[in-house]
Amino acid sequence: MNHSVTELSLREDDGRLRDLEGPDANYLRTAEEETKVRSHRRALAVVIADHCPLAGPDAEAMVAELLSEAKFEVDAVVRVASKKSQIRKAIETAVVGGVDLVVTIGGVGVGPRDKAPEATRQVLDQMVPGVAQALRSSGQACGAVDAACSRGISGISGQTVVVNLAGSRAAVRDGMATLPPLVHHLIDQLGKYCV
Repeated sequence: MNHSVTELSLREDDGRLRDLEGPDANYLRTAEEETKVRSHRRALAVVIADHCPLAGPDAEAMVAELLSEAKFEVDAVVRVASKKSQIRKAIETAVVGGVDLVVTIGGVGVGPRDKAPEATRQVLDQMVPGVAQALRSSGQACGAVDAACSRGISGISGQTVVVNLAGSRAAVRDGMATLPPLVHHLIDQLGKYCV
């Protein structure tokens, strides 16, 4: 009869199984905490006022609903003018307030008033270009031209993920369908490695 090496090492000489210690409780507790996702994550949306008429008059409600569907508790949806200082101030306020995600809507084109990427870059500690690339790629696939041509960026400010979305209804809907797994992964990493 063939026995695997593991079977033989677990048996006493008389064929009985050895008494094995159970798994280390501290190890299991630590492993569980590492994989645990906070029950609620907070988000804030910054709608750049003169760039979102394309998203419709209900842009704020749509963004809040999409964030809620992505398992975020929405602290607020705020409107700001397309000025770097106002966009930056809204992002900084959200970061200081401890939100997990800030999404800016609009202001990512090539026009003279498109200031969201520049304002966002000023507050980021690290760039995460893969998120913005994924948004452009999925935007192109769904036909949202403004998403595909977006100069939007993404990154980390403190413990907050910050992402720029294009302002059309299609770009916002597609972006909010693409973002959740990426953002939740980043938030998990931030929580896992915070000091």
